[in-house]
Amino acid sequence: MGLFNKKDNEAKSDESREINAEGWDAITNECERVYPAQKNPKHYGTLISWELGGNDPLDGISIYDGGDYWHFVTYGLSELYEKESDDKDISGYGMEFTFKLKKDNYEDEEAEIKCICGILQSIARITFTKGEIFDVYEYLYTGQTQGIDTKMQSNITGFITIPDNQLQSINTPNGKVDFVEFIGAANDELVAVRNKEIDVKALYEKIGSDITDYNRKSVI
Repeated sequence: MGLFNKKDNEAKSDESREINAEGWDAITNECERVYPAQKNPKHYGTLISWELGGNDPLDGISIYDGGDYWHFVTYGLSELYEKESDDKDISGYGMEFTFKLKKDNYEDEEAEIKCICGILQSIARITFTKGEIFDVYEYLYTGQTQGIDTKMQSNITGFITIPDNQLQSINTPNGKVDFVEFIGAANDELVAVRNKEIDVKALYEKIGSDITDYNRKSVI
């Protein structure tokens, strides 16, 4: 069930997690470097943890207000509490996911925010179940042609990845963590990348923004 589950016969109480959350705090500190006035961002926690049989591997997702967009940051792909993996240089899977959703006249903005949280949990589940590491300048294409928005009407059907251009890689007490940012991509764009007609870096340059806009037309 993932790289850094509980070790045998080592029970971790909620109290110990609250006391020893240096990995969690390191992520929050980096977010507050970018958003110093936001000490209490939107946050969606997981009710039943993955290690206790829950369906969501991430412990939580914070959403910061970037002005004209929402900036999502995951907690759980790195080691948030005590060190458990053998690699001292890397914290957990060595990454956390980020995503920026453009604010718009959504019929239900909260539903759109929760939808993105669900998608990030689903991507993280791939890592936890299959050990797949998502690096920068990669793409995630499933063949889905429906939009990733709640109404499934957007041209945005999948993702490319870049290094988050605001959150810097951090060295935590449990090892290094990189912030891998997902950017929404249209079906035509993803097919072009898959067919090697364009690479991810070039596509990102053509898109011209790391903020996902559900109303954006394909650049291919």
